[in-house]
Amino acid sequence: MAIELDVQVASEAADLPEEPDLRRWCELALRARQGDSELTIRLVDEDEGRELNRTWRHKDYATNVLSFPADVPDEFLDIPLLGDLVICAPVVAREAAEQGKPAKAHWAHLVIHGCLHLLGYDHLEDDEAEEMEDLERQLLAELGYPDPYGE
Repeated sequence: MAIELDVQVASEAADLPEEPDLRRWCELALRARQGDSELTIRLVDEDEGRELNRTWRHKDYATNVLSFPADVPDEFLDIPLLGDLVICAPVVAREAAEQGKPAKAHWAHLVIHGCLHLLGYDHLEDDEAEEMEDLERQLLAELGYPDPYGE
């Protein structure tokens, strides 16, 4: 399995994760996927994050991660396009500080969380949320990070 990752930095935030970390987290989250994957991760500031969240989710605030799965039938694409993640760097930094988590662990969690959404995982129903959160815990533990949903 090969991953083609396009990282777009549209944020002025300090301490953004490096491309090798983003790639490692994506590879971990996507390792069960058969075949290659192509995705974009765009790191944004709050204005762009808020605008995208308002446009696509009708929520007027910047959120930590937005996932945009490529919903294109295979016969129209000859590339393994998975989709796009948009991650709002200031929100990630603020949440990590508020939750007392290392920033890198929170970044890893949100990249993995977003990739799982691109694979079709969701957390709208309790059983779906439990399955997705269990997988996130397992993957983050492999990286040596604690349970992101723990106390």
